[in-house]
Amino acid sequence: MSTLLVIAKAPVAGRVKTRLTPHFTPEQAADLARAALRDTLDTVLAAPARRRILVLDGEPGPWLPAGIDVRRQCAGPLDVRLAAAFALAGGPALLIGMDTPQVTPELLRQGLDFTDADAWFGPADDGGFWALGLADPDPELLRGVPMSVPHTGEVQRLRLTDAGLAVRDLPELCDVDTPRDAARVAASAPTTRFAALHAGLCAVTR
Repeated sequence: MSTLLVIAKAPVAGRVKTRLTPHFTPEQAADLARAALRDTLDTVLAAPARRRILVLDGEPGPWLPAGIDVRRQCAGPLDVRLAAAFALAGGPALLIGMDTPQVTPELLRQGLDFTDADAWFGPADDGGFWALGLADPDPELLRGVPMSVPHTGEVQRLRLTDAGLAVRDLPELCDVDTPRDAARVAASAPTTRFAALHAGLCAVTR
C-alpha cells in the first residue's frame, strides 16, 4: 500500500491563510485553516493508506488526531520541501495539502492506487495542483518546478510526462486561498467543519 502525505502549516494567526484577510481577521483566518486541516486529516485517516504523514511547518497542537505521524518540513523553497516530503515515504506516495477540506476518502483511494499509473495529478483551478502521486518518488520530478504561479500545474504535469511516466488525472478542485475560494469550498462540502465555521463567521461579519 501507498503512503499519504499532507504538507501543511500549523494554523497560527498571521502565518496562515493571510490572503483571507482583511475579509476575515488573522485569528479567523487561522481558525478556518485549522478547520480545513482537521477535515483533511480526518479524510486521510479514512483512506486506505499504509502510512499517514503530516509534513508540518510549525508545531502540532490539540487539533492533531491520533494515527498521524508528524515530520518537520525542511527549509527551502516549496519545490524542495515537496521533494523532501516524498523522500519520507520510502515508496509509492500521494501528497496533498491542507487547502482542500472538500476532498473525500474515495478521491484519495483513487490516487493511492498505482496499479495502472506511474503518477497521479490533481489540478487546482488556480493553475496549481492539489494532489501529486508518485509510484517511484524521484526528487528531480519536483525540483525546479516554479511554485505558486498560474502555470505551476502545467509545468509539473509536463515534468512527469517528459520523464516518460504514465500519468492519470484526479478531478480538479478549488484550493482555499481567497475569501471567494472559501465560500465556494464551503458550499461544495456543507458537512465539513470548514463549512460550519465559515457559515458562522460570515453570519457574524454581515
